[in-house]
Amino acid sequence: MPESTAIPKHPLLAILAIVLAASAFAGCSLKSYAINMVGDALAEGDSVYESDEDVELVGDALPFGLKLTETLLNESPGHRGLLLTACRGFVLYSYAYVAYPAEVAMEVDIDRGRAMRTRAHRLYQRALGYCLLGLERDHQGFSSRLVSDPTLAVAEIKPGHEERDLPLMYWTTAALGLAISTSPGSAAMLARLPEVEALLERALELDESWDKGALHEFKVVFAAAVPGQPDYDEIRRHYDRAQELSGGRSAGLHVAYAEAVSVPTQNGAEFREMMKRALSVNPDIDKDNRLINLLAQRRATWLLERIEDLILDLDP
Repeated sequence: MPESTAIPKHPLLAILAIVLAASAFAGCSLKSYAINMVGDALAEGDSVYESDEDVELVGDALPFGLKLTETLLNESPGHRGLLLTACRGFVLYSYAYVAYPAEVAMEVDIDRGRAMRTRAHRLYQRALGYCLLGLERDHQGFSSRLVSDPTLAVAEIKPGHEERDLPLMYWTTAALGLAISTSPGSAAMLARLPEVEALLERALELDESWDKGALHEFKVVFAAAVPGQPDYDEIRRHYDRAQELSGGRSAGLHVAYAEAVSVPTQNGAEFREMMKRALSVNPDIDKDNRLINLLAQRRATWLLERIEDLILDLDP
């Protein structure tokens, strides 16, 4: 049974397509075929969650969608689209609805904040497992090689299959990078930083413009999580390139830059400017990323409220 089949985006047309296809493929399992069709539809492009304008509604709905995806994976465990959907979904849910509230909670209840951060870490780890399974489909043994020799492992991902490999590489990078950020002080997790760096560098080599500069933006995001002295010039280069590729439509890029550069360098004027840029992005211009921009603007507002804690020698 072929895994990828074009399917209409409208739900009623999708159901009709499944019914008609079932009669055309009488020799195949209807159940397996239907699951694969649904999996293809879920994985095609951005999800309805990422285009929604109601942050709370998405937060309420995502757990059901994630459990549905896992139910489908029980029936079709090797479906690349479902594995990507699960990985992306768990990263989004953990980032927006567990890790961020954990940061907020830390200010009033450290124990509760830490418990929430631990949960966020587990969800990122679950996401990572799904994405690695997706990469294993076409690169057998990839997970173990990534741990033992990250540079050699990612070099095995060759040009020519960017449409297939890059989404899984990006979300693997995001899941692992964010898992590391939610486990401060863990030597075992910090030891996995080379895996994130190798995946991200290889993805940039394959297509640095992928998804309107998402890889460059993640370089800025990840810079804030890496211990040691950052290379601020390199961060600025990635910021400028991401800004160019996104057409100025990513609010999260400015927030990431502020946290990676403005806060460590204690540049209050630059920090305010980055927050202004983030809040000035119109979420409706890029509807496929509306939710992501709204979440970034929510964070920007929260960071502005904490500016006196973040920038110690703040100019009036």
